[in-house]
Amino acid sequence: MKIVILNGSPKGENSVTMQYVAFIQKKFPQHEFKQINIVPIIRQLESGGQVFNELMETIRIADGILWAFPLYVFLVHSHYKRFIELISERGTEAAFQGKHAGILTTSIHFYDHTAHNYMHGICDDLNMKFYAAYSAGMDDIFKEKERERLLQFSQGFFDAIHRDAFTTKVYQPLRTRTSEYVPGTDQASVATHGQKVVIVTDSEEHDSNLIRMVEKFAAYFPGQAEVINLHSLKIKGSCLGCIRCGYDNTCVYEGKDDFIEFYRSKLQTADILIFAGAIHDRYLSSLWKTFFDRAFFNTHIPALAGKQIAFLISGPLGQLPNLRQILEAYTEWQRINLVGIVTDESDSEKIDQSLQELARRSVEYGNRSYIKPATFLGVGGSKIFRDEIWGHLRFPFAADHQFYKNSGVYDFPQKDYATRIRNLLFGLIIKIPVVRKKIYGELLITKMVEPFKKIISKI
Repeated sequence: MKIVILNGSPKGENSVTMQYVAFIQKKFPQHEFKQINIVPIIRQLESGGQVFNELMETIRIADGILWAFPLYVFLVHSHYKRFIELISERGTEAAFQGKHAGILTTSIHFYDHTAHNYMHGICDDLNMKFYAAYSAGMDDIFKEKERERLLQFSQGFFDAIHRDAFTTKVYQPLRTRTSEYVPGTDQASVATHGQKVVIVTDSEEHDSNLIRMVEKFAAYFPGQAEVINLHSLKIKGSCLGCIRCGYDNTCVYEGKDDFIEFYRSKLQTADILIFAGAIHDRYLSSLWKTFFDRAFFNTHIPALAGKQIAFLISGPLGQLPNLRQILEAYTEWQRINLVGIVTDESDSEKIDQSLQELARRSVEYGNRSYIKPATFLGVGGSKIFRDEIWGHLRFPFAADHQFYKNSGVYDFPQKDYATRIRNLLFGLIIKIPVVRKKIYGELLITKMVEPFKKIISKI
């Protein structure tokens, strides 16, 4: 069988993900594998012509497609995202239709599911026959049990292709709205109380709804909100995956384009941030993805912590819970406060009301320095980073380790000696049947709330 590997790593053959692919190739020599390194040739693909056409022909004659990529900030690399956009822009979806598809990723399991959900949705949009997704930990290949599991996935994928297995879609096609947003003429201003408001957008001339939403929101802060369009910035390229930033957060692009200066002088000095974008396929644009990828020069440090943030979205966000979760998870991981998300999915009057409330609430929360408590999205993600940076990622991410050490991120339970002693004592006591019956029968519930009642009584 002919299997096409669409490699989504900027490092090409030197990608960790491609080592897993090489392992599969060696174990299944009876199949013909063709690897295409998408990210390094994205400019050639964008220019059209022979390179793009040859790639589509390679896909057209393939029996199966393996989307193989490392995780990049909740999703795929921005250039991989751009390739996906080109498929629909060039009207070449037919090359993928009916092809059996699988997903192989490598990561530390930080929001690997959102990347899988996104790519599964893309496969369904392309009318591919989706088999399954496989999430490999970066070091799994060194473990015999994990190598065996990867072989089981691979064999299942090849078997599904051989028998032309039937599949059903999980993600239904998006229903796009064509309603025009017409802002009202009433405009009440909102005092910023000295807070700096920065609006970042990727709007283009055809994004009329998004442009009007940004203008309407900015008008609530007359002369006080700065609007920056990502298209106006010189951004030389996306993240290279070189990890040069790991030592001291110095990026390989330092001084070579506008991005780092923009991030530091505009975003990190702002109090209220508004990110505005239009939906492209099942995410924002590849330019917005470049923004998030390039921001990784801060590595795993929440460089925007303490700020207020809101999103203005043009497009069917209500049909994309995966994208909403990405936006929410991003804010919780960054330790910034998500004030709200406003879309153009309702009528103009409701959009106006939502934007006005968003403006007021942004300032109110900012005045109080309010950051809502993290949910599992933030707590779970932070613990993954904590453990990985403490462990095998301490090198090369020396800057992360120093920050985590100084800011108390290393809050491992083993340092809580009082709890350790308590657990040891109670662990011994409950082995006595009569005591165990008393504790679990009567005391546990009442004793559990006693410390809380003492705190409340002192108020």
